[in-house]
Amino acid sequence: LLYRVEVKGLHNVTARGRRSLIVANHTSFLDGPLLSAFLPERAGFAINTQMAKKWWVKPAFGLFDLCPIDPGNPHALRSLVDMLKKGRKVVIFPEGRITTTGGLMKIYEGPAAVAHMARGHLVPVRIEGAQHSPFSRLRGIFPIRMFPKITITFLPPVSSEAPADLKGSALREFQAEQLYDVMTDSKFRTSNINQTLWQALLDARSLHGGRREMLEDIQRTPLSYNRIVLGSFILGRKLAALTPGQKNVGVLLPNASGTVLTLFALQAYGRVPAMLNFSTGAVNMTAACMAAQVQTIITSRKFIEVGEMDDDIRLLGEGRNVIYLEDVRASVGVLDKVRGLVQRTFPATALARTGAASDSTAPAVILFTSGSEGVPKGVVLSHRNLNANRLQAAARISFTPQDLVFNALPVFHAFGLLGGLLLPLFWGIPIFMYPSPLHYKIVPELCYDTGATVLFGTDTFLAGYAKTAHPYDFYNMRLVVAGAERLKPETRQAWIERFGIRVLEGYGATECSPALAFNTPMHNKFGTVGRLFDGIEYRLEPVPGIEEGGRLFVKGPNVMLGYLRADNPGVLEAPPDGWYDTGDIVSVDERRFITILGRAKRFCKIAGEMISLNAIEIKLAELYPDHAHAVVAAPDKKKGEQLVMFTTLPDPDRREIATGLKGKGLADLMIPRNIFDMESLPLLGSG
Repeated sequence: LLYRVEVKGLHNVTARGRRSLIVANHTSFLDGPLLSAFLPERAGFAINTQMAKKWWVKPAFGLFDLCPIDPGNPHALRSLVDMLKKGRKVVIFPEGRITTTGGLMKIYEGPAAVAHMARGHLVPVRIEGAQHSPFSRLRGIFPIRMFPKITITFLPPVSSEAPADLKGSALREFQAEQLYDVMTDSKFRTSNINQTLWQALLDARSLHGGRREMLEDIQRTPLSYNRIVLGSFILGRKLAALTPGQKNVGVLLPNASGTVLTLFALQAYGRVPAMLNFSTGAVNMTAACMAAQVQTIITSRKFIEVGEMDDDIRLLGEGRNVIYLEDVRASVGVLDKVRGLVQRTFPATALARTGAASDSTAPAVILFTSGSEGVPKGVVLSHRNLNANRLQAAARISFTPQDLVFNALPVFHAFGLLGGLLLPLFWGIPIFMYPSPLHYKIVPELCYDTGATVLFGTDTFLAGYAKTAHPYDFYNMRLVVAGAERLKPETRQAWIERFGIRVLEGYGATECSPALAFNTPMHNKFGTVGRLFDGIEYRLEPVPGIEEGGRLFVKGPNVMLGYLRADNPGVLEAPPDGWYDTGDIVSVDERRFITILGRAKRFCKIAGEMISLNAIEIKLAELYPDHAHAVVAAPDKKKGEQLVMFTTLPDPDRREIATGLKGKGLADLMIPRNIFDMESLPLLGSG
């Protein structure tokens, strides 16, 4: 009578007499009564022994088949196993408690062992909406409403199996992790990935309130959801008039609120933002514009001036139109603001008339590879790609609107765009945008000033912050995630010793929107880059000469639409059958943890042996941590290839280097033959 409840997939649990353990996320005190009301037959319910002792729970024993269970004791679950063996349906909440974060909490070993012992099927159930009711434990964390709509989704049954050689605690750990995967997979599969970025933005505004302040930059003028929507419509109409008939529009802007408005403004009027990587230089940006057939570039006079990019914009502007946001802002009049207010009030109607994409599979943004392996390629990501990836991440890591994301990673980089902008923006998490991650003293100070709780960075940047920050600058930081390059052990150790923070390493590629795997507070394995996300298939192809692991290919809803190339402008090259070749040599264990062994293009063959250039560079960094080193392969008449080392170490002594590398366990074949010293080595924008 009070709640609108939608039930999906009930046929997955209707088969009578089949052993089914129904596992559900625990969002509120309503969960048990809801499942009892909508299940097609009477089921047994496991209840925490501590909860069963509450006086107000006692009457429920007369209404439901409750079975008090200690979730931490597998031996106490025999009664549930017996019920399953008799063909009964049994409902259990594997977390053992109502969530206090909004995300999935710890999964106990006991519930995971029940289905295995009973040889039953797991029927995952996802309850969504009840966390916003007064009966949840999320008041003050998520918006609370008296009667939110509740959706109960029963997913297809899955079998509970474990490797035969696992015993004891290893078996219980595997079962708990397997059940955790079932729960996170159900969360991802019931999420709405088939919407545009604008639809996701409007949904977030509806849930968290239009007045919620979400975006701030160094100008220290916060923007609410309402102001983001309003500003995007006003700016979008102006930009549409300046780009008639154009599809892809270049964006050359730093991390700032105006960049976010530009991104949504272009999409509101059917344009696709092509985010130019200004760290690669004018030549590479020109090639990027050719690949994406960009005729117009949007930038800022102040940005060009501060970045000393006058020569770059002059080269880029040859044959292209350059629009400066300062000029557009000056042209906005009262009538534009009134029209924008009307569009903000009726955004769905406005978007239907402006030409905004309504198909989630349409291109949402074009990013560009760094050009480190040739001319930059355009990577076309759809709305579905980006939504899928941010929901894959949210299924594994608990974010709440109480967090504050500090984003210094540029949004032309997939890591900065998704992790630092889209994920928090659509999750109701405020964002502080800073234009450069290279300001090693300013970034920690601003993290302290803003009280930031989440930080994304590369190893280079995080190492820089660790050297210059005050020990208390990250007092409020609870989550630091590293990606885009290998996290060095010394960086990880520095953050632990100096700030008491464990840095979590992830892995991905621009072509994958970008994240493929992350270590999380729940599952973290040193030496790996984390566990593959839900919804991602993978295969390893053997590489001749390399015995361990293989070349990683991935497929999933987050994999790009395709490439745009400068030598074939405007033609989309989709990945074959949806499979993306990462070019990385990896190993994947039975728990789907990924260990990076090297880049396929960073292996060479010397005297018939495959040599990892990365492995040599890692050992050089351990020998001389205060200098930069790079090892490349050059042709050799006798051995096929030879190793050449470049270093910032002054006057390098080959004999000393060879002795040091051998002491690190490297064979003679892995000692560079020729060594050259340089004042500096060329670096990507990621460091």
